[in-house]
Amino acid sequence: MAAEKVPVTPGNDTDDNTLNEMAAGTASPGPVFRTKETDPEKAADNDTANNANETDGTDVEADNEDDSSKDGDAADANALTQVTTFSFTDVPDGGLQAWLVVLGVWCTSFCSFGWINSVGIFQEYYESGPLSNYSSSTISWIPSLQIFFMMAMGPIIGRLFDKFGPRHILLVGSLIDVFGLMMASISTKYYQLLLSQGVCSAIGVSAIFQPALSCIPGWFNKRRGIVYGIVSTGSSLGGVIFPIMVNRLIRSVGYGWAMRACAFMILGLLIIANLTVHSRFHAHPHFKPSPKMNLAQVFAPAKEPGFALLLAGMFFLTFGIFVPITYIPVGALATGNLSPDLAQYLVSILNALSLFGRLSSGWASDSLGKFNTFMCSCLVAGIFVLGLWIPGNSKGAVIAFAAVFGFFSGAYVSLIGSLVAQVSPHKEIGYRTGLVFLVGSIPGLVTGPIAGAILANKTSGGHENWVGVKVFAGVMLIFGSAVVLMSRIKYAGGSLRTVF
Repeated sequence: MAAEKVPVTPGNDTDDNTLNEMAAGTASPGPVFRTKETDPEKAADNDTANNANETDGTDVEADNEDDSSKDGDAADANALTQVTTFSFTDVPDGGLQAWLVVLGVWCTSFCSFGWINSVGIFQEYYESGPLSNYSSSTISWIPSLQIFFMMAMGPIIGRLFDKFGPRHILLVGSLIDVFGLMMASISTKYYQLLLSQGVCSAIGVSAIFQPALSCIPGWFNKRRGIVYGIVSTGSSLGGVIFPIMVNRLIRSVGYGWAMRACAFMILGLLIIANLTVHSRFHAHPHFKPSPKMNLAQVFAPAKEPGFALLLAGMFFLTFGIFVPITYIPVGALATGNLSPDLAQYLVSILNALSLFGRLSSGWASDSLGKFNTFMCSCLVAGIFVLGLWIPGNSKGAVIAFAAVFGFFSGAYVSLIGSLVAQVSPHKEIGYRTGLVFLVGSIPGLVTGPIAGAILANKTSGGHENWVGVKVFAGVMLIFGSAVVLMSRIKYAGGSLRTVF
């Protein structure tokens, strides 16, 4: 029987390399086909031939140009070069094993970004408790280093993932993370907390969430946006549970046992993750690890105009995202209108609404486009920083800001992996995701100290400069959204009606 030619359209089953070629204008015109052989014997022959010749796991486009040297049926027969897709590019988009992977990745999200989203509770506790003799800017180096190391290890972790898969990286990261938290539980001095919570635990976290996140494209394509949204709700739920848990346990059993209780819970979830997270690419019998990268290949993604703009956009957005997450409890107390108890719950309110924001942005991105949804959500978050957080000093206004910022900032975490996967070859997803996190690590490191320095620059009335901090966050969010828009234009053109 003859092979059935199945058309593939962008946004459906088109692989990431083909999308890149279409966006760059290098793809040949006309539809893209994959060969679907209906004769079992011929299908087997095709698979054998293609596995021998396949080099990068991507589809080959139909060559639809007429050959004037051939005539009639011969020209029609040779118009299409048919190569069966390497099997692991046909992702299942469901099934028990795929959803178990989602469960495992969700657990890593809860333990990584969920913990990071709770840094505000520690900033306030350290300022009013064991580190009260240190300035806000000095204390902020603890959560800043936490964010930095979690993200700065990205290219290294990503490269290891591309070559070896997630299993061993995830195991080592789990042990390092839990060890760091246990050491933090017995720390009483500034440098001890800096090393245990700010460095050790954060390095472990970087080896947990990124390899797990990079496994998603191997299991989901059409549902990729909503799956990323589901996974990212783990960080939102963690951001709700950890602040409440830490706050109550510190009062009842002390800081040490509060940290140990969190560490034991994280350990249990990471055991589930280690048992369920698998990479479909690396498990494939025909998978070939990427060769060693030379210096030119290391910087090659940054030389692509669209990807370079995406990196720049993430750089500025990270400044704006982490200022409210870190400083909203302290800022609420500075208004004098909220009690310390209510101020602590603002982090939980922010993360609770972020859960719905991440789900809705993931769902919307599958129909409206990943880039479209991402940049619009971040833009609206920036507008609310300037329009609500600055003038809103009443109890209701502060709570409302925590809610709306949490909702619209949810896309920042839920869609990062999806954006990178959309514009990257399969074998480079881990490394390119790592590059994005590396770029984000720099603002993650300096955002806290910068905000602390702005606060220390007293106003004419002798008060902390909270307006300056809020303007800084809002401008970074709006400018970063504009840069991501420029990246989107490079990939998909200027029409905002294009789903991309």
